Amino acid sequence: QVQLVESGGGLVQPGGSLRLSCATSGFTLGHYAIGWFRQAPGKEREGVSCISSNGFSTYYADSVKGRFTISRDNAQNMVYLQMNSLKPEDTAVYYCVAHQISSVRSMCVMTLGFHRGQGTQVTVSS
Repeated sequence: QVQLVESGGGLVQPGGSLRLSCATSGFTLGHYAIGWFRQAPGKEREGVSCISSNGFSTYYADSVKGRFTISRDNAQNMVYLQMNSLKPEDTAVYYCVAHQISSVRSMCVMTLGFHRGQGTQVTVSS
């Protein structure tokens, strides 16, 4: 059974940091590109960051470039999203998704995710 379980969300003040984790099981992580998508109430889903199956290629949405860093550990079946300098507009539910695709840019821009976790809430507020 394919599972992606996000953790690490919470309430943080503007300018603060959070590290999201995605624990995967039930499939071979190294065969999939992984993405972090987010969705805020009343807004469309956004592909925040995506990383290739081998970790060599990454993509970041303009809205998070320079502030967020995606990484993966295929041996531990884990994927991470380090979020720094958080802004109120980063408030959303963040989802970890897996997709078999070579273009991480396409995965994020088109928000492609065959497998998806339940999400973790990130709230940035003073």
